Amino acid sequence: MSARALAWANLSLLVLFPIAWMAPLIRAGLLPLFGLSEISVLSGIVSLWASAPALAVLVALLAVVAPYAKTLTLAAVQFGYLARKPAWLIWLGRLAMADVFLIALYVVIVKGIGLGRVEVAWGLGLFTACVFASLILSYLATPAARLTRDAGSGKTQA
Repeated sequence: MSARALAWANLSLLVLFPIAWMAPLIRAGLLPLFGLSEISVLSGIVSLWASAPALAVLVALLAVVAPYAKTLTLAAVQFGYLARKPAWLIWLGRLAMADVFLIALYVVIVKGIGLGRVEVAWGLGLFTACVFASLILSYLATPAARLTRDAGSGKTQA
């Protein structure tokens, strides 16, 4: 994939992430008899804010700030505003996956207890695809020449 195509693919995430944050991740209800309410990243953060503000801030950082900051930073590298990828960019990608894991854990716990009903909605697939695309694009954006040079010198990838 060319550098230009990678840059445009990365920029597309700036549009896709906000859609994924508003899209329904899951539909959940207390009992099978009652209707299901849709939960998105943003509605989940708002709900958490009322009961657990610290957890709401953590989820907002993992689900919104980390992936978007990573995408913007990678775009800055791709368009020449930064000389190279900062070392903390790798950690942002890892943190962005934590929220996908938490959502999956929530679905498994609720289904295991049997009190509620949870259905996975289309937004979870979109959000997960955005996070994975961000990870892959970040990896592909690393120049091959630098990888081979650093591998031979014993340096770690920054």
